[in-house]
Amino acid sequence: MMTNTRVAVSSILRNKDDTGEEDDEPKKKSREDWRKAKELEEARKAGTAPAAVDETGKDINPHIPQYISSAPWYYGTSGPTLKHQRPQEDREAQFTRLDTYYHKGVDTTKVSTKYRKGACENCGALTHKKKDCLERPRKIGAKFTNVGIAADEFDQPNLNLSYDGKRDRWNGYDPSQHKAIIEEYQKVEEAKRELRAKKLEQDPSAVEDEDNVEEDEDKYVDEVDMPGTKVDSKQRITVRNLRIREDTAKYLRNLDPNSAYYDPKTRSMRDNPNPNGAESEYAGENFVRFTGDTCAHAAAQAFAWDAHSRGLDVHLLAEPTRLQLMQRKYQTATEHLKAQVQQSVLEKYGGEEHLKAPPRELLLAQTEVFTRYNRDGTLAEGPEKQVAKSKYEEDVLIITTRVSLLARRVWGYRLLSLLHKMSYCVGEAGKSVVLDVKDTENTISSSVSVKKSPDKDKKDPIQALEMEDKQRRHADYLLSVDERKRPYNSMVEVKEPTEEEMEAFMMKRRRDEDPMAQFL
Repeated sequence: MMTNTRVAVSSILRNKDDTGEEDDEPKKKSREDWRKAKELEEARKAGTAPAAVDETGKDINPHIPQYISSAPWYYGTSGPTLKHQRPQEDREAQFTRLDTYYHKGVDTTKVSTKYRKGACENCGALTHKKKDCLERPRKIGAKFTNVGIAADEFDQPNLNLSYDGKRDRWNGYDPSQHKAIIEEYQKVEEAKRELRAKKLEQDPSAVEDEDNVEEDEDKYVDEVDMPGTKVDSKQRITVRNLRIREDTAKYLRNLDPNSAYYDPKTRSMRDNPNPNGAESEYAGENFVRFTGDTCAHAAAQAFAWDAHSRGLDVHLLAEPTRLQLMQRKYQTATEHLKAQVQQSVLEKYGGEEHLKAPPRELLLAQTEVFTRYNRDGTLAEGPEKQVAKSKYEEDVLIITTRVSLLARRVWGYRLLSLLHKMSYCVGEAGKSVVLDVKDTENTISSSVSVKKSPDKDKKDPIQALEMEDKQRRHADYLLSVDERKRPYNSMVEVKEPTEEEMEAFMMKRRRDEDPMAQFL
């Protein structure tokens, strides 16, 4: 065994180039190299082989885990070392020690009875001036009275704290302050003993048992609590996973009992309550767990495990940058290989034109229904041709009791001679009103009509003004009539107004914003 170990040690130590330097790129170890390295490691742990030595000549403990003893690839080491794990002694020497900190308060060991030159004129302290004094301004300062000279503050050292020193929450702590906490707890214990003594005095037959001591302490703990901790053991309630009262509860997202499971004890719903519905602000707790960089981290961990099983020395936490570069290179090579395989298959079977599907119209027009026609084109066998239906409702009558009327190319009801839709009968009085309205319309239309010039759309400015007045009077009349009795004609001709009509409209239109309109 000793001979095999020495051979393995010598073969591994000579695993270098002819120039005496190791390769920059790590080579893939063979099965024989892995076996020799394993035997050397076991021999060093057993003490039969010399331990590894770093660049300073110090032995490396063989029981140190590999993820600690192995230096990162970017550290640039040429052999086994632990320098990357040791603190930078030169850098630590320039910072202040952690046990050095500012002294708080004043130095009461030295008290002066006489005013000193350069001291504070108000209190007499030598460590600050009058403008920086924090005491109440005296009527006559200590400079003139020599009475009540204040103690000097401590001389503060010039500290150069490191990153850890600035964030040390125990820096500057005085252990003597712990005595006050101990005395406070002792007072609570004495009060508990007094309560137990009073209980024994009131009931002399009661005997204090050792098993009941803890029960008595728990009983009186609520009566004598520490200051600032008013806790009642009977009302001690722990509520987890609370939600804002204005937010919708998770179990109200979907009331279907077959939807996502809701655990009332932990108030958690891991799945999406509406997986096939509209998008909502809550998609389940698992949605948050599997979003962001979580999936990328899991894929990187799986890639590291797969690479390690194939003989590559890589670790996710020890060398994340190297693993990311390897994973990116592997993905690029995989995609390139897939593209080559796909292209070779397409070239072998005729090209990409065979991947194109027929038009959607042809796919949907195919049917297995058999139809046979006669020579004259009539249907002999098969289903009848489906007539395309209109978007409007057919054979649905609004009012079946009235007979339709066609007047001036407009459909209406003959009973009242009304042309607008959904009109209803109002009796003989309604008929007379309708006739009066029609006579008025005929009178206005006959009075408005003028002789047509060769250019029928062009009108005289005076005629345009008169027509605008008549149209306004007609509009006022229609507004005064009940809206149920107003005539309506959707087939009236709509055309662009002429320049004379626009000018007449601008002259006759109302200007409510004009302050002088009320004087016209």
